[in-house]
Formats: sequence, structure tokens, C-alpha cells
Amino acid sequence: MGAGPVTAAFFNFHPGMVGRAVPACWDTVAPSTLVTLRAAAAAEALRHLCPPPSLAALAGALPLLRQAAWGVGGEGRMLAGANRELWSSIGSALTALGLGEHELGVAEAWQACTTLREHRGDGHVAALVSQGLSGLEAHLLVSGTEGTAVEILRDNRGWSEAEWRHGGQGLAGRGLLQADGTATERGHEVRRSVEALTERLAEPAYAALSDDEVGSLHRALRAAAGPIQASELLPFPNPMGLPRL
Repeated sequence: MGAGPVTAAFFNFHPGMVGRAVPACWDTVAPSTLVTLRAAAAAEALRHLCPPPSLAALAGALPLLRQAAWGVGGEGRMLAGANRELWSSIGSALTALGLGEHELGVAEAWQACTTLREHRGDGHVAALVSQGLSGLEAHLLVSGTEGTAVEILRDNRGWSEAEWRHGGQGLAGRGLLQADGTATERGHEVRRSVEALTERLAEPAYAALSDDEVGSLHRALRAAAGPIQASELLPFPNPMGLPRL
């Protein structure tokens, strides 16, 4: 796969940043090897960071995670569809690496969560596009509404100062940002509309679960997310826009 589809799927990364890595990265490691090692590393990290009760809660939630993740539609959702398809081959590959049953369960839980996250992410991109926002402008709007430091968003996604400035001028011309980069009321309205549509587009993944099952799944995932946040390995704020619990 060349850089074009990757740039489209990842949306808010600078095309030049993607082009410098893709497809040259596949000369370093084969895709099948990379996704297998990624899952194994994620399972090991979760086992290291999460205490036994958290891992037990995660294991107990596996049936609900399977139901939700297998239920996501792949139509128009490139990353969700790609991650769901990995299930068909990753189990045997991880077994070949020597992962035991418990580690396989943790790896599967991680893969399910990744699929659900990308399902939401694909919908978020659709919501941004529906508002006529580019990947760069999406960052500018987050910075303008949340006050996130420019460097966290701009530099981590490969945009230059000049591109950032030009993008800000464009959004100011549309009445979404002020001259200092903070959002106008119209900018806040657009951001709220994007987030509301993102949430609506994410709902179908959980349609097969009852309210009680959704609550159980949420509690299990929070039990694992808490220790991960406490480890401080993930910075806050971060370029993903992931909030604290």
C-alpha cells in the first residue's frame, strides 16, 4: 500500500510525514509481522501495568467486547474494517510466538478495543469532513476550543509553523477562530456538532448490548484504564485528544 490510502485514513497527519514512512517502512518489517508484534507488545504492556483484578475484569468483559467489536460495520470505515479483519489471523500468529491462553485473552481484548476505537475514529473523520474541515483544521479547532498547546498537536502530526498559521487564517476567515487562535462562538458550535455526530455514528457498535451490558463493559474498561493512566506513560494532554478519566 502506498502513502495515498494511509494519508486518507489517518487524515490529520501531514501527507509529507506519511510519505516519508510509507511504503518504505515495509522494507524494514512485513505488515503481518508488525501487527503480530504490536498485539503481543500490547498484551505484555497491559499485563505489566494492570493489577490482577483489573486483568480479571478485562477477561470477564471479553464476551461483550467480542459482541461489540464483531458487530461494527466496515462499510466506509477503513481502519475499523482493517482491525476487525486482523482477528482472522492474529490468534494463530500469537500462539506461534508462545503466548499462553491468558496472554491471548489480553491481546484479544486489546484488539477488540482497538477496533472499537477505530470505528469511532472513522466516524469522527466523517463528521469533520461533513463540516468541511481538513485534518490540519481539525487540530486548529481543538486547540482553539480546548486550549491545547499548539506544539502538542502541530509538531506531533508533522505540520509546519507556516502551515499552521495559514490554516488558522483560513478558519478565521470562516468565522471559526479569532486572530489569536481561540475559537469564536461559531467555532465552539461547529466543534460541538462534530462531537455530537461522532457519538451518534459510534452508537451502532453497541446496539446489540443492553444498557446493563454497556455499563458492565464500561466498568471493566475503566478498571484497566485507571492503572494505565496512573502509570503516567501516556501524557495529558496528548495529540489523540484522550481526556483523563
